[in-house]
Amino acid sequence: MAVDAQTFRSVLGQWPTGVAVVTTTSGDGWHGMTAGSFCSVSLDPPLVLVCLARDIHTHALIERSGVFAVSFLGKDQAVIGHRFAGRESGDRFARGTWAPAPTGAPVLAEAVAWLDCRVAYAYPGGDHTIFVGEVQTAETPRRTAPLLFHSRAWGQLADPLPDEVTIADTGLAAALHRRVTASGSAPARVTRAGAARLLDAVRAAGVRVRTPVPPGPQMNGAQMNGTGPARCPSWSVLVEDAVSLTQVPRDSPVTAEIVDGPDAPRLIEAARARGLAVVGRVSDVFAPAREAAVLAAVDRLAAAGCAEIALDEGAEAASPLLVRNVLQEAVARARPVPLRVRLREAYGLGLANALTAMKSGVRRFDVTLGGIDGGLCAEDLLFLADRLDVATPIDRAALVAAAADLEALWGSALPGRTYRAAS
Repeated sequence: MAVDAQTFRSVLGQWPTGVAVVTTTSGDGWHGMTAGSFCSVSLDPPLVLVCLARDIHTHALIERSGVFAVSFLGKDQAVIGHRFAGRESGDRFARGTWAPAPTGAPVLAEAVAWLDCRVAYAYPGGDHTIFVGEVQTAETPRRTAPLLFHSRAWGQLADPLPDEVTIADTGLAAALHRRVTASGSAPARVTRAGAARLLDAVRAAGVRVRTPVPPGPQMNGAQMNGTGPARCPSWSVLVEDAVSLTQVPRDSPVTAEIVDGPDAPRLIEAARARGLAVVGRVSDVFAPAREAAVLAAVDRLAAAGCAEIALDEGAEAASPLLVRNVLQEAVARARPVPLRVRLREAYGLGLANALTAMKSGVRRFDVTLGGIDGGLCAEDLLFLADRLDVATPIDRAALVAAAADLEALWGSALPGRTYRAAS
């Protein structure tokens, strides 16, 4: 005896799929519907299939026109999906920007991807017809997470924790340099040797450290040529102009950090020509109404050949919701270039934002030992990762010891707190 219809539907509902809108054209205009039964068939020639019930209007129109298009919806396009599923009344093409593909079938301009097809074969399949289409044209207009269908509900990809996170220190050297140097009537409060010793300790823990350009004698305990403990990663330097770039040795293990701006493409090209890896940085990423500009900057830096793209929180304190919205889009746009983020400890939200960033696809963080410059504290982030069972290549115990040394050198309690916890 065949399985009953209710059980069959229930079982199929456990198979997650994307949400596809299948469209076609006829003499009286465009028509479309959502379809869960879609899959690829062949790469050569490029074939896909959709299964449509024989008693629906779109089936008859595709049979007559011999063409159809498939638009895959993004996570923020559920309203469009609901309308094409018949859950909302009104013109189905009123939402979104629709345009005719070469076959004449309409495609959604803001879709995650779309395919334009001519029917190559049509096979009976019970109460459905299996339309096999040969793909004529295809596009991926937008990089974002897809809309998903599972158990008769629409949603988006879950936010899993990463297997591993890593960090770079982008604030310690500058903070130490300010205390090494006398300012007005204020004497120097940190010795050059003490500053160099701390930077060596942080690098020995496996952390890349940003240093001034040129590094200068005040930070000369470990040289930029990569000497020191074998596990030490390279330094990074913030390159602001062509002059500072020439002070970075060619083909060195130094990473050039370049802020997005009018001169960024030229500087990135020049840095890569010198054999340097480049981190492209975007500032004030969570400021009001900045999302579109931030995503455009991510696109530019990825196209320019950056090895990494870094997003800086800036002066505007971010909320976990804003962090999630911006980073989910930015991570998708940057792929395959890895994204890193620098967060601040503001209003007690630093670690909450870091957790949100991890669950939004970020695996690399820019931090500061002890949080002494207002940035997210290095050892606090590693404490969070430890409690979440997220691995890290960083020697946390060594970093905790460095934080204790920094407090003694600093002469006052550090903003970070977890270095006092057991490592």
